[in-house]
Amino acid sequence: RPPIPEWVRQTIRIAPVSPESFRIPFEGERLRAIGLVDDQVVTESVACDPNLVDGHAIAGGALAKIAVVERHLATGRVGLGFVTGSGLTDGALASSVAHDAHNLVVVGMSDAELAHAVRRLEELGGGLVVVRGNEVVAECPLTVAGLLSEAPLADVIDQSRACNEAARALGWTGATPFLTVAFLALSVIPHLKITDLGLVDVDRFELVPLQI
Repeated sequence: RPPIPEWVRQTIRIAPVSPESFRIPFEGERLRAIGLVDDQVVTESVACDPNLVDGHAIAGGALAKIAVVERHLATGRVGLGFVTGSGLTDGALASSVAHDAHNLVVVGMSDAELAHAVRRLEELGGGLVVVRGNEVVAECPLTVAGLLSEAPLADVIDQSRACNEAARALGWTGATPFLTVAFLALSVIPHLKITDLGLVDVDRFELVPLQI
Protein backbone atom coordinates (compact mmCIF):
# COMPACT_ATOMS: atom_id res chain seq x y z
CA ARG A 1 0.00 0.00 0.00
CA PRO A 2 1.20 3.53 -0.68
CA PRO A 3 1.82 5.63 2.42
CA ILE A 4 -1.05 7.95 3.38
CA PRO A 5 0.07 11.25 4.92
CA GLU A 6 -1.67 12.01 8.19
CA TRP A 7 -2.92 15.37 6.91
CA VAL A 8 -5.01 13.54 4.30
CA ARG A 9 -6.90 11.93 7.20
CA GLN A 10 -7.61 15.32 8.80
CA THR A 11 -9.81 16.98 6.20
CA ILE A 12 -13.11 17.35 8.04
CA ARG A 13 -12.61 20.79 9.53
CA ILE A 14 -15.96 22.22 10.61
CA ALA A 15 -17.15 24.78 13.09
CA PRO A 16 -19.07 23.26 16.02
CA VAL A 17 -22.64 22.28 15.10
CA SER A 18 -25.72 21.78 17.24
CA PRO A 19 -29.41 21.34 16.47
CA GLU A 20 -29.69 25.14 16.48
CA SER A 21 -27.30 25.25 13.51
CA PHE A 22 -30.09 23.79 11.37
CA ARG A 23 -33.05 25.91 12.50
CA ILE A 24 -34.82 27.86 9.76
CA PRO A 25 -36.82 30.95 10.79
CA PHE A 26 -39.64 31.37 8.28
CA GLU A 27 -42.43 33.89 7.84
CA GLY A 28 -43.66 33.23 4.30
CA GLU A 29 -46.49 31.16 2.89
CA ARG A 30 -44.55 29.07 0.36
CA LEU A 31 -41.01 27.75 0.11
CA ARG A 32 -38.73 26.38 -2.59
CA ALA A 33 -37.82 22.72 -2.22
CA ILE A 34 -35.49 20.49 -4.19
CA GLY A 35 -37.72 17.98 -5.94
CA LEU A 36 -36.09 14.62 -6.53
CA VAL A 37 -36.63 13.01 -9.94
CA ASP A 38 -36.66 9.21 -10.08
CA ASP A 39 -33.31 7.76 -11.22
CA GLN A 40 -31.98 11.18 -12.26
CA VAL A 41 -29.39 13.61 -10.92
CA VAL A 42 -31.43 16.53 -12.24
CA THR A 43 -33.90 17.97 -9.76
CA GLU A 44 -36.96 20.19 -9.90
CA SER A 45 -37.70 23.43 -8.10
CA VAL A 46 -40.94 22.72 -6.25
CA ALA A 47 -43.19 25.22 -4.46
CA CYS A 48 -44.39 23.75 -1.15
CA ASP A 49 -46.35 24.75 1.92
CA PRO A 50 -44.02 24.90 4.92
CA ASN A 51 -44.44 22.97 8.15
CA LEU A 52 -44.25 25.71 10.78
CA VAL A 53 -43.60 25.39 14.51
CA ASP A 54 -42.92 28.50 16.60
CA GLY A 55 -42.00 30.52 13.54
CA HIS A 56 -39.56 27.92 12.18
CA ALA A 57 -39.86 25.71 9.10
CA ILE A 58 -39.35 22.06 9.99
CA ALA A 59 -39.23 18.73 8.19
CA GLY A 60 -42.41 16.71 8.01
CA GLY A 61 -44.72 14.98 5.56
CA ALA A 62 -43.03 14.92 2.16
CA LEU A 63 -40.42 17.49 3.19
CA ALA A 64 -37.02 16.47 4.55
CA LYS A 65 -34.54 19.10 5.64
CA ILE A 66 -31.22 19.35 3.80
CA ALA A 67 -28.06 21.14 4.89
CA VAL A 68 -24.61 21.64 3.41
CA VAL A 69 -21.89 22.29 6.00
CA GLU A 70 -18.61 23.84 4.83
CA ARG A 71 -15.89 21.39 5.88
CA HIS A 72 -12.55 22.63 4.55
CA LEU A 73 -11.87 25.84 6.47
CA ALA A 74 -14.28 25.65 9.43
CA THR A 75 -16.02 28.83 8.31
CA GLY A 76 -19.28 27.85 9.97
CA ARG A 77 -21.24 28.32 6.75
CA VAL A 78 -24.35 26.14 6.59
CA GLY A 79 -26.72 26.22 3.62
CA LEU A 80 -30.25 25.18 4.55
CA GLY A 81 -33.23 24.00 2.55
CA PHE A 82 -35.73 21.22 1.97
CA VAL A 83 -36.02 18.16 -0.26
CA THR A 84 -39.24 16.58 -1.42
CA GLY A 85 -39.67 13.07 -2.78
CA SER A 86 -37.05 11.30 -0.66
CA GLY A 87 -39.58 9.21 1.22
CA LEU A 88 -37.74 9.71 4.51
CA THR A 89 -39.95 9.54 7.57
CA ASP A 90 -37.29 9.33 10.26
CA GLY A 91 -33.56 9.75 10.90
CA ALA A 92 -30.85 11.43 8.84
CA LEU A 93 -28.26 10.57 6.18
CA ALA A 94 -24.95 12.40 5.94
CA SER A 95 -22.06 12.19 3.50
CA SER A 96 -18.69 13.82 2.87
CA VAL A 97 -18.95 12.71 -0.76
CA ALA A 98 -20.81 15.68 -2.23
CA HIS A 99 -19.70 16.74 -5.68
CA ASP A 100 -17.92 18.99 -6.51
CA ALA A 101 -16.83 20.84 -3.36
CA HIS A 102 -17.23 17.77 -1.13
CA ASN A 103 -18.61 19.68 1.79
CA LEU A 104 -20.78 17.73 4.22
CA VAL A 105 -24.33 17.17 2.99
CA VAL A 106 -27.01 15.88 5.33
CA VAL A 107 -30.70 15.11 4.77
CA GLY A 108 -33.02 14.29 7.63
CA MET A 109 -36.22 14.71 9.58
CA SER A 110 -35.07 16.53 12.72
CA ASP A 111 -32.46 19.12 13.60
CA ALA A 112 -31.07 16.91 16.37
CA GLU A 113 -30.53 14.01 13.97
CA LEU A 114 -28.90 16.29 11.38
CA ALA A 115 -26.47 17.56 14.01
CA HIS A 116 -25.75 14.05 15.30
CA ALA A 117 -24.97 12.77 11.79
CA VAL A 118 -22.64 15.68 11.01
CA ARG A 119 -20.77 15.29 14.28
CA ARG A 120 -20.31 11.59 13.57
CA LEU A 121 -18.84 12.39 10.15
CA GLU A 122 -16.39 14.71 11.88
CA GLU A 123 -15.39 11.94 14.30
CA LEU A 124 -14.85 9.46 11.47
CA GLY A 125 -12.85 11.83 9.31
CA GLY A 126 -15.49 11.56 6.61
CA GLY A 127 -17.70 8.90 5.10
CA LEU A 128 -21.34 7.90 4.95
CA VAL A 129 -23.52 7.87 8.07
CA VAL A 130 -27.11 6.92 8.87
CA VAL A 131 -28.57 7.93 12.23
CA ARG A 132 -31.91 7.38 13.88
CA GLY A 133 -32.52 9.34 17.03
CA ASN A 134 -29.32 9.22 19.07
CA GLU A 135 -28.10 6.01 17.42
CA VAL A 136 -25.71 5.55 14.49
CA VAL A 137 -27.34 2.63 12.67
CA ALA A 138 -24.85 2.32 9.78
CA GLU A 139 -21.66 3.95 8.60
CA CYS A 140 -18.93 3.64 6.00
CA PRO A 141 -15.77 5.49 7.09
CA LEU A 142 -13.95 7.27 4.26
CA THR A 143 -10.89 8.44 6.12
CA VAL A 144 -8.75 9.48 3.13
CA ALA A 145 -9.83 13.04 2.31
CA GLY A 146 -13.35 12.07 3.31
CA LEU A 147 -13.64 10.29 -0.04
CA LEU A 148 -11.72 7.00 0.07
CA SER A 149 -11.60 4.06 2.43
CA GLU A 150 -8.53 2.29 3.78
CA ALA A 151 -10.53 -0.88 4.44
CA PRO A 152 -10.47 -4.00 2.22
CA LEU A 153 -12.90 -3.97 -0.70
CA ALA A 154 -15.21 -6.59 0.80
CA ASP A 155 -15.60 -4.51 3.95
CA VAL A 156 -16.35 -1.35 1.98
CA ILE A 157 -19.02 -3.18 -0.03
CA ASP A 158 -20.65 -4.47 3.17
CA GLN A 159 -20.54 -1.03 4.80
CA SER A 160 -21.93 0.71 1.73
CA ARG A 161 -24.76 -1.77 1.37
CA ALA A 162 -25.56 -1.47 5.08
CA CYS A 163 -25.81 2.32 4.74
CA ASN A 164 -28.18 2.07 1.78
CA GLU A 165 -30.30 -0.56 3.52
CA ALA A 166 -30.46 1.56 6.67
CA ALA A 167 -31.57 4.56 4.62
CA ARG A 168 -34.36 2.54 3.04
CA ALA A 169 -35.42 1.34 6.50
CA LEU A 170 -35.95 5.02 7.34
CA GLY A 171 -38.31 5.32 4.39
CA TRP A 172 -35.98 6.36 1.57
CA THR A 173 -37.44 5.53 -1.84
CA GLY A 174 -36.14 5.81 -5.36
CA ALA A 175 -32.55 5.68 -6.55
CA THR A 176 -29.52 4.67 -4.46
CA PRO A 177 -29.69 6.94 -1.40
CA PHE A 178 -26.10 8.11 -1.05
CA LEU A 179 -25.52 8.43 -4.77
CA THR A 180 -28.55 10.70 -4.90
CA VAL A 181 -27.43 12.73 -1.88
CA ALA A 182 -23.94 13.20 -3.34
CA PHE A 183 -25.38 15.12 -6.30
CA LEU A 184 -27.76 17.42 -4.43
CA ALA A 185 -24.92 19.86 -3.80
CA LEU A 186 -23.63 19.82 -7.41
CA SER A 187 -24.68 23.29 -8.46
CA VAL A 188 -24.17 22.85 -12.21
CA ILE A 189 -26.93 20.29 -12.81
CA PRO A 190 -30.48 21.70 -13.23
CA HIS A 191 -32.66 22.83 -11.76
CA LEU A 192 -32.41 23.55 -8.01
CA LYS A 193 -29.41 22.55 -5.89
CA ILE A 194 -27.87 23.63 -2.60
CA THR A 195 -24.38 24.61 -1.44
CA ASP A 196 -22.99 25.98 1.82
CA LEU A 197 -24.10 29.39 0.51
CA GLY A 198 -27.73 28.31 0.14
CA LEU A 199 -30.10 27.34 -2.66
CA VAL A 200 -28.89 27.70 -6.25
CA ASP A 201 -31.15 28.22 -9.25
CA VAL A 202 -28.88 26.44 -11.73
CA ASP A 203 -30.75 27.69 -14.80
CA ARG A 204 -29.97 31.28 -13.77
CA PHE A 205 -26.73 30.50 -11.88
CA GLU A 206 -28.01 32.58 -8.99
CA LEU A 207 -28.50 32.06 -5.29
CA VAL A 208 -32.20 32.19 -4.45
CA PRO A 209 -34.00 32.51 -1.12
CA LEU A 210 -35.87 29.64 0.48
CA GLN A 211 -38.98 31.76 0.73
CA ILE A 212 -40.97 32.31 -2.45
